[in-house]
Amino acid sequence: MPRPAARRRSTARSPSSRPAVTRHVAVIGAGMAGVVCARTLVQAGHRVTLLEKSAGFGGRMATRDTEFGGFDHGAQYFTVRDSRFARILLGVQDLVRPWSVSTVRVLDELGHVLASAPPPTEPHFVAKPGMNALVSHWGEPLLMPERFGGLTAQTRLSHHVHRIEPDALEPRQWQLRAEDSDGGQHVLGGFDQVVLAIPHPQAHDLLLASGLAPALRQRLTAVSVAPCWALMLAFPNAMQPGLGTLGPHWNAARSTHHRISWLARENSKPGRNPVERWTVQASPAWSSKHLDDPEERVAAKLLKGFAEITGIRATPSHAQAHRWRFAQTQTPLGESHLFDAALGIGLCGDWCLGHRVEDAFISGLELALRVIAERS
Repeated sequence: MPRPAARRRSTARSPSSRPAVTRHVAVIGAGMAGVVCARTLVQAGHRVTLLEKSAGFGGRMATRDTEFGGFDHGAQYFTVRDSRFARILLGVQDLVRPWSVSTVRVLDELGHVLASAPPPTEPHFVAKPGMNALVSHWGEPLLMPERFGGLTAQTRLSHHVHRIEPDALEPRQWQLRAEDSDGGQHVLGGFDQVVLAIPHPQAHDLLLASGLAPALRQRLTAVSVAPCWALMLAFPNAMQPGLGTLGPHWNAARSTHHRISWLARENSKPGRNPVERWTVQASPAWSSKHLDDPEERVAAKLLKGFAEITGIRATPSHAQAHRWRFAQTQTPLGESHLFDAALGIGLCGDWCLGHRVEDAFISGLELALRVIAERS
């Protein structure tokens, strides 16, 4: 496919607070990186269309709501090391709380305690009432711009973008082909830049299907991200009078069990429903080996491992497994983002720097700043 020519520039005069050149940017993906990128671009005076294949914001900062309470079945907590991340969190102190994990232990394959982990060297934070609350809050102005002074933004949820191509009316710009959750086909055009804030294999496949950016695709080949099976368990009977929590006295553990690498008591987090609930995350190796196993089989095997580790052998009232195909970065890109200025296509996500929530924030922010600086 031929490479589009240089992007058309706006000739309209703007207030001094706006950039000399106002561009329309499509941001694909409404996780932490995509929402931060989109917000930063809008705040700089650019027009943004945010597209997300799911029905809501968050990505792996997801919370699964059930009749027993929520489960943070993706990212369990986050840390704050970057000063820019710290500053923006000051504006959402009502949504963010420190999570004082009682004891984090390392466990052997039989569930025996090997050693207590060292005390955390930095605070662990969670959003309340669930991890998705933070990204949803930051995404609200993009979803309902009319409530925030008529921002130049729009959001299309449940839209899966499957092709990027030159705009049919203006070949110097881009258009996107997308399918909604009802199977409806959409063509959205007039974009000066396109940002892919999605897992790197999905970004690679979208660029490949579009016949675009072989150099960017080549950069992605060194990145490695492992999958993760997560199991959500609820034990409402633990709320009987005189009965405290079930099982161990600790609320989270990193495990060397051959199936399980992490497990946490969800109701120990601030601002959560008190029903006894656990999220269990399988190890990368086990998840890879059993990636395509039926959900019921995975749930049964992880429940057995959970019982071996915690000693909780009661039958849960709720047990549901969820597969994350792209969960934890094993080999990151090594830089905060990728951007081809000539094409006007950029990529960002936690996989650029690691697997932490803060990595996604930095990636989305620094790509937005790069786009803003380009031909401003």
